[in-house]
Amino acid sequence: MSVFIIAEAGVNHNGSVDLAKQLIDAASISGADAVKFQTFKAENLVSKNAKKADYQKQTTNASESQFDMIKKLELDISMHKELVAYCQEKDIMFLSTPFDHESVKMLNVLGLEIFKIPSGEITNLPYLRHIGSLGKQVILSTGMSNLQEIEDALNILINAGTLKEDITVLHANTMYPTPMKDVNLNAMLTMQKEFDVAIGYSDHTLGIEVDIAAVAMGASCIEKHFTLDKKMKGPDHKASLEPKELKAMVDTIRNIEKALGSSEKKPSPSEYANISFARKSIVAKKDINMGDTLDENNLSVKRPGSGISPMKWDKIRGSVALKNYQKDDLIEWIGG
Repeated sequence: MSVFIIAEAGVNHNGSVDLAKQLIDAASISGADAVKFQTFKAENLVSKNAKKADYQKQTTNASESQFDMIKKLELDISMHKELVAYCQEKDIMFLSTPFDHESVKMLNVLGLEIFKIPSGEITNLPYLRHIGSLGKQVILSTGMSNLQEIEDALNILINAGTLKEDITVLHANTMYPTPMKDVNLNAMLTMQKEFDVAIGYSDHTLGIEVDIAAVAMGASCIEKHFTLDKKMKGPDHKASLEPKELKAMVDTIRNIEKALGSSEKKPSPSEYANISFARKSIVAKKDINMGDTLDENNLSVKRPGSGISPMKWDKIRGSVALKNYQKDDLIEWIGG
């Protein structure tokens, strides 16, 4: 099963359907499996007095409230329908993260089969129970969380009606961009061991190397923010990939998937032909007459590997030559 790659458009559409469609185009061209947005009602998400995170202050108007910033980034039901239809046209899955009950209901009505839970909602019991009751596939981000909080969230989802095998848990860090020293990618494997669930990684680092490492370590899902232009105004553009970088990430992940192969150790089809060229055979060190005893004095090991393997040395040594050999001739099998 291939890695499920989510191109996270988030709110990088800046409230514009036209920009959202351009993001869908870029995600489709990249080869990602899904493009994901964010669904919310500002009134249901933050109070009008809520302050921005430090990284949001650095990338947007610092004097603006979080409510005012988020309000401009809302997508209403008609916009959602238009984007869902456009994704179908572009043959890429539409996903969106709901941030409130009203948004959960709307996405369910729109027919989404996968619900993405953001890190900030992992301690929101009513919200988790609501999504769990839908019985859909769930992708759970775990930024800012410890193992107990993750276990609690999983139990709520499962007890509400979601099958454990339908849950993928993503390791994440919510800092934009995430410093490399804070990634702690090994925690992804800890969650797999502790909870016996599918694992993945939601990445907010700059670049693509951590995503590639996560896939090599066993991630079945990768989520990565992208934008049309990192210089655009908005909270998340700066820590996002541009379209060429997104495509490079997807292409690299697909190559890593091929490279990982199976757990069976055997020669690959492409290297079978090299066996006779790279390995060696038992050959005549000098001219040998029929009847001579074969030993270290008249035997050697050289390429090609199309004759008797040197691993049969002890069986050949001490036997009698059944024919004449010239120097470098391949020794023929004597049977026995």
